[in-house]
Amino acid sequence: MKKIFITSLLMLATITGMAKERKEVHILSANDMHAAIECFPRLGYVADSLRALYPDLLILSAGDNRSGDPLNDMYEIPAYPMVALMNMVGFHATTLGNHEFDSNQYGLARLIDLSTFPTLCANTHPDPKFKLHLRPWHKFDVNGITVGIIGAVGLGQLGIPESHPQKMTDIKFSDPYESIKQYEFLRRECDVVVLLSHLGYKEDVEISAKLPWVDLIVGGHSHTQLKGGEMHNGILITQNTNRLKRVTHTTLVLEDGKVVRKTAENIEIRGGKNENKIIKEVVRYFSENPAFARVLAQATTPFSSYEELGCLMTDAYVAEGKAELSFQNAGGVRYSTHAAGAFTMSDVLKLDPFQNEAVELNITGKELTDMIIKCYDNDNQLMPYVGGMTAEYTLDPSTRKIKKLTLIGKDGKKLNMKRTYKVITNSYTSAICPTTRQDEGHSIGRITAELIIDYLEHQKQVSYQGRTCLKEIKK
Repeated sequence: MKKIFITSLLMLATITGMAKERKEVHILSANDMHAAIECFPRLGYVADSLRALYPDLLILSAGDNRSGDPLNDMYEIPAYPMVALMNMVGFHATTLGNHEFDSNQYGLARLIDLSTFPTLCANTHPDPKFKLHLRPWHKFDVNGITVGIIGAVGLGQLGIPESHPQKMTDIKFSDPYESIKQYEFLRRECDVVVLLSHLGYKEDVEISAKLPWVDLIVGGHSHTQLKGGEMHNGILITQNTNRLKRVTHTTLVLEDGKVVRKTAENIEIRGGKNENKIIKEVVRYFSENPAFARVLAQATTPFSSYEELGCLMTDAYVAEGKAELSFQNAGGVRYSTHAAGAFTMSDVLKLDPFQNEAVELNITGKELTDMIIKCYDNDNQLMPYVGGMTAEYTLDPSTRKIKKLTLIGKDGKKLNMKRTYKVITNSYTSAICPTTRQDEGHSIGRITAELIIDYLEHQKQVSYQGRTCLKEIKK
């Protein structure tokens, strides 16, 4: 009997020794918040609720925290409200999105210094004079689990993030993958490795094949709405659409220090009822600026597309810039719908939030055609909107490059390729269109949003329902 008892004890000890240690890492992630400060009371409540269940909750952002609401972007310290609210919610890290550079070099440095969380970006290398306190990676201890996080920002056709080039002078950028792979040593030092990516969904899927040592990619930039997350090459990829419609709660299960299961679920933010009352009061404080509520004009019909709003913008450039023609990069039109009724100061500054200068160019029809083609190439193959004319174009079906572009004036005739026209565009569009034109353009001393504001006030009523300025000719 004694022998049986001892044998049982030995078996129990063996079974206990074989039991695997099981732990979990919980992550709440957001991307492309674009200054949606009105959603922070709800986000704060969600973060508080998850922290009550998981005290070691990590809260991460995949970039583009700013640019989208004048209450944030035109604050006395531009974009400070977002930083203050992210501090209150308890973010642990962010990477740089392309729109973080809208703050310019010194403005971004100030925001980073005001943040209680690190800004991680492995492929951004600023001149030390800016004192941009970036880190390529950071480690967190999550209840005994070491989590390493790397950040990276995507680069556009010009080899820099898609913001005004002047705001990135003396900042160098390296290839995202070549930069990220330098930190593969984190796999040996950490139980979990996370990539905070502002590259875009397609790029995240592609890069996942090259990063087998990464467990999770928290993505942004393309505003791709994923249902929870997707597995690609053994890596879980998450991303949500923009402006805090949703966030993602990711759970990583570890056994004996190795990730054995990954799950992700979306959590609705917009429309949720429960809110953090303290954060709500802070948002109310930041929102007290009656100037933004000033009505400029009445929209007698709703706007239902980016093109209709792009036509409004380019008409404003022609009318208020006293020009013959105008064009506007499509990526600079920041929303696609507007209800019939009041068009306010805030509406304009959300539509055109970048404070780009209005630039006058005196260029030939041929030089204008070259600029529009270059704008298309460097703005993610999005056709720019035009004013004082229409643009008819044919695309190569395999490359999506412009094969033919014809610009037609209001008189129904093709523009004269040799004649010089007075053209207004914005300083960002001018900067991303390097061509051999004779006139590089000059600022007219006003930002484009001012032109739109003045145009609406002079019009008093506007209707752009069904308006188009672009026509793709398909063969």
